[in-house]
Amino acid sequence: MHNISHLDSATIEVLNDLEATRISLRKKRVIHLAICFIGIPIAIIGFTFTILSMIAIGIICFFAGLISISVNLGAVDQYRLDFKQRLVAQTIKMIDQSLEIDPKRGLSQDDFFGSLLFKKKPDKYTSEDRVSGNAGKTRFSFSEVNAQYKELTITKKGTTQETWHELFNGVIFQADFNKNFKELTVVQSKAFGSDVSEWFGSNTPFFSGAKERVKLENPEFEKHFATYSSNQIEARYILTPLMMESICTLNDRCEDSISLSFVGNIITIAFPLSRNYFEAPLFDSLMTDGLMKEDLELVCHIYKVIETLDLNTRIWGKN
Repeated sequence: MHNISHLDSATIEVLNDLEATRISLRKKRVIHLAICFIGIPIAIIGFTFTILSMIAIGIICFFAGLISISVNLGAVDQYRLDFKQRLVAQTIKMIDQSLEIDPKRGLSQDDFFGSLLFKKKPDKYTSEDRVSGNAGKTRFSFSEVNAQYKELTITKKGTTQETWHELFNGVIFQADFNKNFKELTVVQSKAFGSDVSEWFGSNTPFFSGAKERVKLENPEFEKHFATYSSNQIEARYILTPLMMESICTLNDRCEDSISLSFVGNIITIAFPLSRNYFEAPLFDSLMTDGLMKEDLELVCHIYKVIETLDLNTRIWGKN
């Protein structure tokens, strides 16, 4: 965020209100944790010397603290929601007035799987903090996504063992593409593995050429990405030399490799990220100049995708 002294009075008022709430909630959390921790040594001493009264007091303190924390969780959740709806929503408009955040909405699981970027359907799926807006002629949105799948294996003893694996964690960006297309094209990071062709073909059986690898004339692009399409000609129409160069530029800006798909006139880009964004701190002050710095950097980075990929240049009558 910009220096606090440079913020408008309305934003300062929101900050002060949220900070007062945060301080109150923090005090309650500290007190409740203290009650829990005090109860533990009291109970231990009671058990050591068989003092029933101390055992009872220790157990009561421990569970009283836990119950108090649980009861207060609703207030903490509301504070975090207010942080997004009141502060984040107001702050991202410094980047573009059209930007809006909906903390309770995200990318649907159907759209996630329908992007054809992921080889498995998730068994656990959450998505939140949908940011949407307009950059020129292009309507876009992006959401935080966490998807996991489970793997069942039979042990030597004949029991079933359940293991969870991360399918994706990061941000999914979607926008209206600036060219008309009818087929499917996936530009998959080679870091995702070598079974992209098998996945793409098995999940798009209604396209005769779905398993075809598209060889493109950009060595740098081919080094990082594997492209598959149900139509070789359309894939080249989409992935012009300038577009491939732009995708490489975008990929270079990211810590981890991106992947893209072009399905139903929608471009989808998966940005793997390890951090959870737009979350209100409970134990750290809101009144710092570094508040939301990384959050706003993410929004700016995603917002610039429109410019980097030149999505506002409409081709062949695409409006």
